[in-house]
Amino acid sequence: MDHKYLLGIDLGTQSLKIGIYNEKGNLLLKESVSYPTFHSNRSLSEQNPDDWWNALKKALKRANNNINLSLIDGISVCATSSTVLMTDQNYQPIIPAQCWMDQRAVAEEEEINNNTNSIVKNRLLYSGQKTSIEWMTTKSLWLKHNYDLTNKFILEQLDWINYKLTGEVVASQCNATCKWNYVKQQNGFSEEFFNEIGLEGITKHWPNRILKVGEQVGTITETVAEELGLKAGTPVFQGGIDAHIGMIGSGSLEPGHLSMIMGTSFVHLMHHEQPIFNDALWGPYDSPLIENYWLLEGGQLSCGSLISWFLNEFYTDCTNLDEIYLELDEKIKEINAGSEGLIILDSWKGNRTPYKNPYASGAFIGLTLSHTKFHIYRAILESIAFGTKNVIQTFKNSSIPVNKIIAGGGGTKNASWMQIISDVTGLPIFIPKDQETGTKGTAIIAAYGIGLYSSIKEASEQMVEMERVFEPNWVNKEKYENAFEIYRELNTLLFPIMKKLNKGREEPHELCT
Repeated sequence: MDHKYLLGIDLGTQSLKIGIYNEKGNLLLKESVSYPTFHSNRSLSEQNPDDWWNALKKALKRANNNINLSLIDGISVCATSSTVLMTDQNYQPIIPAQCWMDQRAVAEEEEINNNTNSIVKNRLLYSGQKTSIEWMTTKSLWLKHNYDLTNKFILEQLDWINYKLTGEVVASQCNATCKWNYVKQQNGFSEEFFNEIGLEGITKHWPNRILKVGEQVGTITETVAEELGLKAGTPVFQGGIDAHIGMIGSGSLEPGHLSMIMGTSFVHLMHHEQPIFNDALWGPYDSPLIENYWLLEGGQLSCGSLISWFLNEFYTDCTNLDEIYLELDEKIKEINAGSEGLIILDSWKGNRTPYKNPYASGAFIGLTLSHTKFHIYRAILESIAFGTKNVIQTFKNSSIPVNKIIAGGGGTKNASWMQIISDVTGLPIFIPKDQETGTKGTAIIAAYGIGLYSSIKEASEQMVEMERVFEPNWVNKEKYENAFEIYRELNTLLFPIMKKLNKGREEPHELCT
């Protein structure tokens, strides 16, 4: 086999990452370029699409210093979902993109979820019996309520980047199934459903072709080749949602394996051979990644972002993150499991699973004068671990076995955090050799796309290698049991108060600049 070069592109919440791999899955080069998210106290979270494209240009320019990009044989892209932008007829953005975590569409979410029409209820069965404030459908309804959509198009981040690369406007079956209420076995989109929720004709404003993961989107255009240093005609294959493509990149496609993608948020994904309906989970989604595999999803909205908050507040003037993390790691080892009675609720941007509550927010319970910033840091790590266990309990409530966790993303670099999650959940956590599972997953898709493997599943099995396993400390697990039950009780008790506080903060929406 001649050596092949595969380019994976991953657009995350805080940065764009690229990875160049060979046909065996070995990482040859990686680059990362950050871009900002603009937040406001009115629950808006926005990004400038030009920042994504400029980040890609910068990353590829750096890469070209080490590898001749004209040697790339195949490309695939994954991105956050649903980060939504509205464009003109030429697919040029006309307002800032709504980041997936944007909370402005809360009224539209309630409007859809409170609809008792049987057509609506039957379609929502395949998305956990609800829509989410984060999703394409809900955001599109907000845009329809606030803008004239005549001669306008609504795309996801992934769709726009693929368009910029190839000139083709298509959507991914992964995104459409998990965020756009697309159900393959029921002929895809339901115009009746959209009519009933006030989105009549919306599909005319969306990409009109849905491609499976791994199908060819198009090829790199002459103009883009010159701009990015790639070779014109290089094939681009359809990717999908970053966390979901991370299942491919972490080798966690089998039933019983929980894929946990650790980033700004956490996403928990599991395949199952039959559709399972549980209104506390998201799905079941019909074959978004692998044909005839149903996907169930859980998630936590605030994870890595809580650590970012902690660092911004307590280490404002420090620039050496390695030193900071070394100090934090040493200090929290001196604190017993349970952070000496300090419990933090982790839903700072709402709760995705199992409560599906957009009004949820954070809370510190049990804080005393004896607690230090190191207790707060450990309690943050524990709170996110409690949230993960809550998701796993929800899977188990539907008799879905969870045998092990396969983790990917930047959070896997924090060994203390990984051990805490293993202790809290009582499950082993496997860490792939390549922790950036988004770029790895898209590279695997590209390998399949150019014909190196007969299926995405085979490509994943051949190209992914595990590096480390964290086994639970059973003494600590017992200590965490009581704290976890208090954590769950606090969520139930405080949610009504959080909703009052959240509504009290509402003001007329303005777009960030």
